[in-house]
Amino acid sequence: MEYDVAFVGLGYVGLSSAVCFADRGINVLGIEIDSKKLNMIKKSNSPIHEKNINELLQKSIKKKKLSFSKELKDVTKTKIIFLTVGTPSRKDGSIDLKYINQATKDIAIAIKNIQEYFVIVVKSTVVPGTALKIVKNLERYSGKKNSIDFGVVVNPEFLQEGNAINDSLKPDKIVLGINSEKDKKIMFNLFKKIYRKNLPIVYTTPSNAELIKYANNSLLATKISFMNYIARIAEQIPDGDVEEIKNAIGMDKRISESFLNAGLGFGGSCFPKDVKALIAFSKEMNINSDILQSVLTINDTQFMSVFDILKKELGSLQGKKISILGLSFKPETDDIRDAISLKIIKKLLDKKATIRVYDPIANDNVRDIFGKSISYASNSESCIKGSECCIIVTEWKEFKNIKPKDFTRLMKRPLIIDGRRIFSKKKFNKLEYHAIGLG
Repeated sequence: MEYDVAFVGLGYVGLSSAVCFADRGINVLGIEIDSKKLNMIKKSNSPIHEKNINELLQKSIKKKKLSFSKELKDVTKTKIIFLTVGTPSRKDGSIDLKYINQATKDIAIAIKNIQEYFVIVVKSTVVPGTALKIVKNLERYSGKKNSIDFGVVVNPEFLQEGNAINDSLKPDKIVLGINSEKDKKIMFNLFKKIYRKNLPIVYTTPSNAELIKYANNSLLATKISFMNYIARIAEQIPDGDVEEIKNAIGMDKRISESFLNAGLGFGGSCFPKDVKALIAFSKEMNINSDILQSVLTINDTQFMSVFDILKKELGSLQGKKISILGLSFKPETDDIRDAISLKIIKKLLDKKATIRVYDPIANDNVRDIFGKSISYASNSESCIKGSECCIIVTEWKEFKNIKPKDFTRLMKRPLIIDGRRIFSKKKFNKLEYHAIGLG
């Protein structure tokens, strides 16, 4: 069978993109070498938590728009191959391209004896210049020539975890780093089938496309750290409130209100990794990256504001009962990679506090790390019951429904640290209510 596209690597980006392409009528082949993961996916059971992904997966498989293989050589069943393998960080923060290099080599060997034109689309996040290295690898192992026998296109993703399906189906922009008119036409015709009209396509060079992804994420991370810096100032001034500051500056169309929420900092698999990778890349280029170093420094220390409040209100934490609401790095995902909750739990354990936690879907992932050293609640009420302080770490919608009287009724001491500003300070003014950026 011939397919319209193949996705090599069915992780977060690959699987989200594959099911969305299939939902729009594209014949998709998903290639995944991890047998356990592949078997889950074949049973319409996504290994990643995303809204509606299992339904789309089931629908696409049933309609035979989405098929799977463990063999990378099967990429020859299509002429458009998306690379969506992982690009992990090394210890120094620099990007590790081992999976990209291996996949590139395997693709080159697979297409070596086929006399048709292939387009290899790099969707994984890679530093500028990677596409040029991919071209050399493909030429070396296939014996073919770039722009004659194959093309390499850079098409970075801009998906938000927890909203990846919607972001895939309704993208703000499609960035295509392209070197030839032939590749441009092939990619345009593909995306025209998926998005039909009003394509928000930005055409640029492969290296620019690679840098756009890093610039995009690093700027969003910078906005978050900047507001956390302002929050620290607001906490030290009379009647300071970073929320009022955010609302005012967000009205400026040059700034916009997006990503201006002060809180405990950012986590996840993208922002920390991408900022560190850009810093490491800048170092190779002998370019000063102090601005991004500051973004990370603020983010890495922001969670300590919780312990400033705890020290002031509770003194020694030994034996104190602390409840934590929210464990995932953001709502609508079970992802705890670089989650702020982990930093807080580790510090509380060091202080010998008694910890009970609750998250709508991330409890098991945290249990895998901390085991029986902390306890796990099945809902928010049982989590806060009998505790001497409640820390809101992730802004899940269900937490917003907890009323001041619930905290008063259930907690031993209704001391609240609102790490995500989900509550109104006016409604909670009769409790011991503390919040990020609140003086």
